[in-house]
Amino acid sequence: MKKRLVVLTGAGISAESGIKTFRDADGLWEGHDIYEVASPQGFHANPELVLDFYNQRRRQLLKVSPNKAHHNLVSLENDFEVDIITQNVDDLHERAGNKNVIHLHGELLKARSTKNKHLVYNWNKDIAIGDVCEENAQLRPHIVWFGEDVPLLEKAAEITQQADILVIIGTSMQVYPAASLVNYVQHNTPIYFIDPKPAVNKNAFNNLTIIEDVASSGTDKLITILK
Repeated sequence: MKKRLVVLTGAGISAESGIKTFRDADGLWEGHDIYEVASPQGFHANPELVLDFYNQRRRQLLKVSPNKAHHNLVSLENDFEVDIITQNVDDLHERAGNKNVIHLHGELLKARSTKNKHLVYNWNKDIAIGDVCEENAQLRPHIVWFGEDVPLLEKAAEITQQADILVIIGTSMQVYPAASLVNYVQHNTPIYFIDPKPAVNKNAFNNLTIIEDVASSGTDKLITILK
Protein backbone atom coordinates (compact mmCIF):
# COMPACT_ATOMS: atom_id res chain seq x y z
CA MET A 1 0.00 0.00 0.00
CA LYS A 2 1.35 3.42 -0.99
CA LYS A 3 2.21 5.96 1.69
CA ARG A 4 0.07 9.10 1.77
CA LEU A 5 2.02 12.20 0.75
CA VAL A 6 0.20 15.45 1.51
CA VAL A 7 1.54 18.62 -0.14
CA LEU A 8 0.63 22.14 0.98
CA THR A 9 1.41 24.67 -1.76
CA GLY A 10 1.38 28.45 -1.95
CA ALA A 11 2.23 31.23 -4.36
CA GLY A 12 5.90 30.24 -4.56
CA ILE A 13 5.18 27.14 -6.64
CA SER A 14 3.34 29.16 -9.29
CA ALA A 15 5.83 32.04 -9.32
CA GLU A 16 8.15 30.10 -11.65
CA SER A 17 5.29 29.88 -14.16
CA GLY A 18 5.12 33.67 -14.22
CA ILE A 19 2.22 34.17 -11.82
CA LYS A 20 2.96 36.96 -9.39
CA THR A 21 2.88 36.19 -5.70
CA PHE A 22 -0.14 37.21 -3.67
CA ARG A 23 1.07 40.55 -2.44
CA ASP A 24 4.19 42.66 -2.35
CA ALA A 25 6.10 43.49 0.80
CA ASP A 26 4.17 46.76 1.12
CA GLY A 27 0.89 44.86 1.38
CA LEU A 28 -0.36 45.99 -2.01
CA TRP A 29 -1.62 43.61 -4.66
CA GLU A 30 -0.92 44.93 -8.15
CA GLY A 31 -1.03 48.44 -6.69
CA HIS A 32 -4.34 47.91 -4.87
CA ASP A 33 -5.01 47.69 -1.18
CA ILE A 34 -5.86 43.99 -0.82
CA TYR A 35 -9.15 44.74 0.93
CA GLU A 36 -10.30 46.76 -2.10
CA VAL A 37 -10.07 43.68 -4.32
CA ALA A 38 -10.30 40.73 -1.92
CA SER A 39 -13.16 41.37 0.46
CA PRO A 40 -16.97 41.33 0.25
CA GLN A 41 -16.93 44.99 1.30
CA GLY A 42 -14.59 45.87 -1.57
CA PHE A 43 -16.85 44.07 -4.04
CA HIS A 44 -19.92 45.84 -2.71
CA ALA A 45 -18.18 49.23 -2.89
CA ASN A 46 -16.74 48.84 -6.39
CA PRO A 47 -17.75 45.64 -8.21
CA GLU A 48 -16.32 46.88 -11.53
CA LEU A 49 -12.84 47.29 -10.02
CA VAL A 50 -12.94 43.86 -8.39
CA LEU A 51 -14.22 42.09 -11.52
CA ASP A 52 -11.58 43.83 -13.66
CA PHE A 53 -8.86 42.80 -11.19
CA TYR A 54 -9.77 39.12 -11.39
CA ASN A 55 -10.41 39.30 -15.13
CA GLN A 56 -6.79 40.40 -15.55
CA ARG A 57 -5.57 37.56 -13.31
CA ARG A 58 -7.68 35.05 -15.29
CA ARG A 59 -6.33 36.28 -18.65
CA GLN A 60 -2.79 35.95 -17.32
CA LEU A 61 -3.44 32.43 -16.02
CA LEU A 62 -4.65 31.27 -19.43
CA LYS A 63 -1.29 32.33 -20.93
CA VAL A 64 1.01 30.44 -18.55
CA SER A 65 1.82 26.76 -18.10
CA PRO A 66 2.70 24.43 -15.22
CA ASN A 67 6.40 24.41 -14.35
CA LYS A 68 8.80 21.66 -13.35
CA ALA A 69 7.69 21.72 -9.71
CA HIS A 70 4.09 20.97 -10.72
CA HIS A 71 5.26 18.11 -12.95
CA ASN A 72 7.55 16.76 -10.21
CA LEU A 73 4.56 16.47 -7.88
CA VAL A 74 2.69 14.52 -10.56
CA SER A 75 5.65 12.11 -10.88
CA LEU A 76 5.39 11.38 -7.14
CA GLU A 77 1.98 9.80 -7.79
CA ASN A 78 3.87 6.77 -9.16
CA ASP A 79 5.13 5.95 -5.67
CA PHE A 80 2.77 7.72 -3.28
CA GLU A 81 -0.87 8.52 -2.79
CA VAL A 82 -0.57 12.28 -3.33
CA ASP A 83 -3.00 14.93 -2.06
CA ILE A 84 -2.41 18.56 -2.99
CA ILE A 85 -3.87 21.21 -0.69
CA THR A 86 -3.20 24.57 -2.29
CA GLN A 87 -3.71 28.19 -1.34
CA ASN A 88 -3.40 29.02 -5.04
CA VAL A 89 -6.43 29.87 -7.16
CA ASP A 90 -4.79 28.79 -10.45
CA ASP A 91 -5.34 25.40 -12.10
CA LEU A 92 -1.67 24.57 -12.74
CA HIS A 93 -1.69 21.48 -10.50
CA GLU A 94 -4.62 20.05 -12.48
CA ARG A 95 -3.11 20.98 -15.83
CA ALA A 96 0.13 19.24 -14.86
CA GLY A 97 -1.87 16.10 -14.07
CA ASN A 98 -2.33 15.90 -10.29
CA LYS A 99 -5.52 13.99 -9.55
CA ASN A 100 -6.38 15.02 -5.97
CA VAL A 101 -6.32 18.81 -5.54
CA ILE A 102 -8.15 20.93 -2.94
CA HIS A 103 -8.27 24.71 -3.46
CA LEU A 104 -8.60 26.33 -0.04
CA HIS A 105 -8.99 29.85 -1.44
CA GLY A 106 -11.20 29.11 -4.43
CA GLU A 107 -10.58 28.84 -8.17
CA LEU A 108 -9.98 31.60 -10.67
CA LEU A 109 -11.49 29.61 -13.54
CA LYS A 110 -14.86 29.40 -11.80
CA ALA A 111 -17.59 31.95 -11.12
CA ARG A 112 -20.36 31.76 -8.58
CA SER A 113 -23.64 33.40 -7.73
CA THR A 114 -23.69 36.30 -5.28
CA LYS A 115 -27.04 34.98 -4.05
CA ASN A 116 -26.54 31.19 -3.86
CA LYS A 117 -23.03 29.99 -3.02
CA HIS A 118 -23.86 26.53 -4.35
CA LEU A 119 -24.30 27.83 -7.90
CA VAL A 120 -20.74 27.57 -9.23
CA TYR A 121 -19.84 27.59 -12.92
CA ASN A 122 -16.71 26.80 -14.92
CA TRP A 123 -15.60 30.16 -16.28
CA ASN A 124 -12.60 30.97 -18.48
CA LYS A 125 -13.60 34.38 -19.82
CA ASP A 126 -14.15 37.80 -18.22
CA ILE A 127 -16.95 38.23 -15.69
CA ALA A 128 -18.90 41.40 -16.51
CA ILE A 129 -21.52 43.42 -14.68
CA GLY A 130 -24.76 41.86 -15.89
CA ASP A 131 -23.45 38.28 -16.04
CA VAL A 132 -25.94 36.48 -13.84
CA CYS A 133 -26.65 33.01 -12.47
CA GLU A 134 -29.82 31.02 -13.14
CA GLU A 135 -31.43 32.82 -10.20
CA ASN A 136 -30.69 36.15 -11.90
CA ALA A 137 -28.07 37.25 -9.37
CA GLN A 138 -24.75 38.84 -10.38
CA LEU A 139 -21.80 36.46 -10.75
CA ARG A 140 -18.59 36.97 -8.78
CA PRO A 141 -15.19 35.27 -8.77
CA HIS A 142 -15.22 31.89 -7.00
CA ILE A 143 -12.57 33.14 -4.58
CA VAL A 144 -12.48 33.03 -0.78
CA TRP A 145 -12.08 36.66 0.24
CA PHE A 146 -10.91 38.11 3.56
CA GLY A 147 -13.64 37.74 6.14
CA GLU A 148 -15.25 34.74 4.41
CA ASP A 149 -15.32 31.14 5.60
CA VAL A 150 -12.88 28.63 4.10
CA PRO A 151 -15.39 25.87 3.27
CA LEU A 152 -12.82 23.15 2.46
CA LEU A 153 -10.67 23.71 5.56
CA GLU A 154 -12.21 20.84 7.53
CA LYS A 155 -11.68 18.39 4.66
CA ALA A 156 -8.08 19.62 4.28
CA ALA A 157 -7.48 19.11 8.01
CA GLU A 158 -8.76 15.52 7.79
CA ILE A 159 -6.42 14.78 4.88
CA THR A 160 -3.44 16.38 6.66
CA GLN A 161 -4.15 14.27 9.73
CA GLN A 162 -3.76 11.13 7.60
CA ALA A 163 -0.42 12.16 6.07
CA ASP A 164 2.50 9.75 6.27
CA ILE A 165 4.69 12.55 4.88
CA LEU A 166 3.94 16.29 4.74
CA VAL A 167 5.56 18.61 2.17
CA ILE A 168 5.19 22.40 2.27
CA ILE A 169 6.17 24.32 -0.88
CA GLY A 170 6.30 28.03 -1.61
CA THR A 171 4.21 29.28 1.28
CA SER A 172 5.34 31.28 4.28
CA MET A 173 2.73 29.47 6.41
CA GLN A 174 1.72 32.91 7.69
CA VAL A 175 -1.75 33.01 6.10
CA TYR A 176 -4.41 31.66 8.41
CA PRO A 177 -6.41 29.50 8.63
CA ALA A 178 -4.37 27.58 6.00
CA ALA A 179 -1.21 27.85 8.12
CA SER A 180 -2.93 25.94 10.93
CA LEU A 181 -3.02 22.74 8.85
CA VAL A 182 0.53 21.81 9.84
CA ASN A 183 -0.75 21.33 13.39
CA TYR A 184 -2.91 18.39 12.27
CA VAL A 185 -0.07 16.06 11.28
CA GLN A 186 0.57 13.12 13.57
CA HIS A 187 3.54 13.34 15.94
CA ASN A 188 6.86 12.51 14.25
CA THR A 189 5.42 12.66 10.71
CA PRO A 190 8.31 13.70 8.40
CA ILE A 191 7.83 17.30 7.22
CA TYR A 192 9.74 18.79 4.27
CA PHE A 193 9.68 22.58 3.87
CA ILE A 194 10.75 23.90 0.45
CA ASP A 195 11.27 27.66 0.16
CA PRO A 196 14.14 29.89 -1.02
CA LYS A 197 13.77 32.01 2.14
CA PRO A 198 12.28 29.63 4.71
CA ALA A 199 10.61 31.57 7.51
CA VAL A 200 10.32 28.61 9.81
CA ASN A 201 12.14 27.57 12.95
CA LYS A 202 13.83 24.22 12.41
CA ASN A 203 13.05 23.32 16.00
CA ALA A 204 9.36 24.16 15.64
CA PHE A 205 8.44 20.64 14.53
CA ASN A 206 9.73 17.15 15.11
CA ASN A 207 11.26 15.51 12.05
CA LEU A 208 11.49 18.73 9.99
CA THR A 209 13.78 18.96 6.94
CA ILE A 210 14.25 22.39 5.35
CA ILE A 211 15.13 22.51 1.64
CA GLU A 212 16.25 26.10 1.03
CA ASP A 213 15.47 26.37 -2.67
CA VAL A 214 12.88 27.44 -5.23
CA ALA A 215 10.07 25.01 -5.98
CA SER A 216 11.44 23.41 -9.16
CA SER A 217 14.92 22.48 -7.96
CA GLY A 218 13.62 22.00 -4.42
CA THR A 219 11.22 19.29 -5.60
CA ASP A 220 14.08 17.70 -7.55
CA LYS A 221 15.92 17.39 -4.22
CA LEU A 222 12.77 16.11 -2.51
CA ILE A 223 12.37 13.33 -5.07
CA THR A 224 15.99 12.26 -4.51
CA ILE A 225 15.45 12.17 -0.73
CA LEU A 226 12.21 10.20 -0.96
CA LYS A 227 13.57 7.54 -3.33
